[in-house]
Amino acid sequence: MTQATTAAVQSSPQTVSLTIDGLEVEVPKGTVVIRAAEQVGIQIPRFCDHPLLKPVGACRQCLVEVATPDREGNLRAMPKPQTSCTLEATPGMVVATQHTSPVADKAQHSMIEFLLINHPLDCPVCDKGGECPLQNQAMSNGRATSRFVDVKRTFPKPVKVSTQILLDRDRCVLCQRCTRFSAQIAGDPFIDLQGRGGGAPGREIHSVPGQQIGTFDARVLDFDLHGSHAGQAFTDEVVGPFGEAGPVAGFASGPMGVAELDGSGRPFSSYFSGNTIQICPVGALTSAGYRFRARPFDLVSTESVAEHDSSGSAIRVDHRRGVVVRRLAGEDHEVNDEWITDKDRFAFGWQSAPDRLDVPLVRDEETGALVPTSWSEALDLAATGLARAREAGGVGVLPGGRLPLEDAYAWSRFARTVLGTNDVDARARAHSDEEAAFLAARVAGTGMDVTFTDLENAPHVLLVALEPEDEAGAVFLRLRKGVVAGRVQVAALAPLATRGATKMRARLVPTAPGTEAEVLDALVPTSAEPDLAAVAQALATPGSVVLVGERAGALPGTLSAVERLVGRTGARVAWVPRRAGERAAVEAGLLPGLLPGGRPATEAEARVDVGGVWGADVPAAPGRDLTAILTAARDGALGGLLVGGVEPRDLPDPALAHAALAAAGFVVQLEVRRSAVTDHADVVLPVAPPVEKAGTFVNWEGRPRPFGQVLVSRALSDRQVLDALATEMGVALGCATLAAVHAQLDELVGWEGPRAQAPQVRAAEPPAVRGGQAVLATWKLQLDSGRGQEGDPHLAGTAHRPVVRVSAATAAALGLRDGQPLAVRGPAGTITLPMVTTTMPEHVVWLPENSPGSHVHEMLGAGAGAVVTLEVPR
Repeated sequence: MTQATTAAVQSSPQTVSLTIDGLEVEVPKGTVVIRAAEQVGIQIPRFCDHPLLKPVGACRQCLVEVATPDREGNLRAMPKPQTSCTLEATPGMVVATQHTSPVADKAQHSMIEFLLINHPLDCPVCDKGGECPLQNQAMSNGRATSRFVDVKRTFPKPVKVSTQILLDRDRCVLCQRCTRFSAQIAGDPFIDLQGRGGGAPGREIHSVPGQQIGTFDARVLDFDLHGSHAGQAFTDEVVGPFGEAGPVAGFASGPMGVAELDGSGRPFSSYFSGNTIQICPVGALTSAGYRFRARPFDLVSTESVAEHDSSGSAIRVDHRRGVVVRRLAGEDHEVNDEWITDKDRFAFGWQSAPDRLDVPLVRDEETGALVPTSWSEALDLAATGLARAREAGGVGVLPGGRLPLEDAYAWSRFARTVLGTNDVDARARAHSDEEAAFLAARVAGTGMDVTFTDLENAPHVLLVALEPEDEAGAVFLRLRKGVVAGRVQVAALAPLATRGATKMRARLVPTAPGTEAEVLDALVPTSAEPDLAAVAQALATPGSVVLVGERAGALPGTLSAVERLVGRTGARVAWVPRRAGERAAVEAGLLPGLLPGGRPATEAEARVDVGGVWGADVPAAPGRDLTAILTAARDGALGGLLVGGVEPRDLPDPALAHAALAAAGFVVQLEVRRSAVTDHADVVLPVAPPVEKAGTFVNWEGRPRPFGQVLVSRALSDRQVLDALATEMGVALGCATLAAVHAQLDELVGWEGPRAQAPQVRAAEPPAVRGGQAVLATWKLQLDSGRGQEGDPHLAGTAHRPVVRVSAATAAALGLRDGQPLAVRGPAGTITLPMVTTTMPEHVVWLPENSPGSHVHEMLGAGAGAVVTLEVPR
């Protein structure tokens, strides 16, 4: 019996034993040879291969020599070298890589030579120079000299795939990593391989361009240069299935409407397009913001965590001479695999914007203007003013939802021990008492009940008031990964099937705003509605999950109905907020009825427990939520406000926020940049952005996501500022160092006493809608007018173009066609945007919550579920 046959017999049914360069390897059945080689430390060169993409064998760089046993057990060599990235390991297979096979080594050298025939030798100016697989493998697996003496092929460059992504086609090696990512991972076919071979210019009929990567745009691919008749473009000669001229129509599902365009007027590409830059093995795809700015060997790299949503995606921050120049996706297969959103990748300029606060500011008593001052004077004035405000009715504390755990804890302790109040609320958005009860009962101190891995393998996931692609990009990618693999089915309670829901093949349960509780209660197996019955039966499958977005907190009865749903189906429930600091705020007790670790503020035992760690009494009086705090400040019932990362535009009543800030006796602001709150502040204390401090974000799972300080800075974190302010007020806060905060948090883990009760709130009656009116649906798009993405105009150009959506019946009643302007009027004003007909319930209108020209809370004075008026502009 041969050695190969013996290896085949010894392997188990679920594993395969093979030999690579004389080393016996046992791998799971279905493993491709290139992965098997990696397990024993054998590196095979490659360009197209990526462990998270399906194999394609496009670059041919990973060729190896292979022999397999025949029926008699005799080894027989395959006639030609094989691509190890597409070849599955079989029992008894013998593989010889370039290390032991002259044939494989020659094949790989030849492929490098072939790729370099038309590749420009511009490594010193190429953005990939210094970290380029082609550059490295040309040295390790290529020829020392070139035999090519002809003129290289060139293309005009760069091509703008979008305002953010630039393409240099002459560098492309046609590995198709970018096209496979866009199709397999993101589900956005914004870039693809087109053309055939070297092309066929000059033919009379059906001339085609050479094979290249592009965007199916005749202007990009120079189709109009290959016309067979003078003055007639190639696009006139080919007609697509919808009767439109040009190959564009052959790849489009229909005419491009205004809803499919981005802010620059181009077809919308993707929220995840930046990943194609990172996985491109050459310098073909580059970022408009980073292009020609630095070489990899000039950069200092630091592992970190993205701050734009609650996913806690791993990133790498690269800086040069104290300035961040780019961010890349980190590798963390428990959270974000190797992908991040474009917002996480490109939106970092806000941390060093021109309006960055560098020194404390105090309001001059004579001029009324904010003037720079020293830290000692600012802290003294802030301490004196807060002490007076504390005695004159108390101080409301509004930290915002941007904080890492350590800073959130410092805010919580400062409110209770220094200001002596439970008037603290980190929810800088729409909120309710029902939501506060849900967070206390279901979220605070519960650990990691549902994880990303659970989502990827859950048989059924129901989305309630959550659009993952817009609100938590990594959640969307993980759900879609499970859907594409055939493991996960998704259903969504929403007024319309969004682009993201369509890519997840989600079953839409049409729901008008304000009827969510009614629909959730109707999810029973005996429902007369087949879709509702099917979703209810699916949720009863073990392992199913209900994902609830933060928007549910503003829809009366919704969270109570979720409680009833999971009670009767056994499904697990997870809360997915939008902001990075929301979960940490809950864990730290930044809610009026909640103390750190999920302890109810109403429980004497919980107050004693926390007071023992803090060495101070914890207030027992019930606290006010954000709206009640602002109302009390406006009415003079509070003496002052301590405000963190709060934008009035995001709040459910911006007018109330401005009135409260203007009427408050004393306002102290802790902020990174000037904001609308700054105009009302008496003392402004600058704090460090995430890139200039260390800490721990807590993502929606409840998973701690520690990050280190990237840039050397004199800026202080929130906890350091609050610690110094507390000292000025005669209280030891104990939050000057991370170690001190972590020691306190360790003592507050594991509350086993009484917990808050789950909410039981009755749903409100649906509002009456008369002729010309509609119920408002709204949420924030991933790329919008948020201040966290300011500073990158290239990224802003890739955002969805704002539109107003209504049903076809509603549009017909108004006499409007797609693209025509439609005005939506609320109590405070009007928003006018191009209209798009969408499959959705009648008498419902959807608007982006915070996009250019559509700041719903501020411009309309209304929120989701409100009745608004539809008007045709004259």
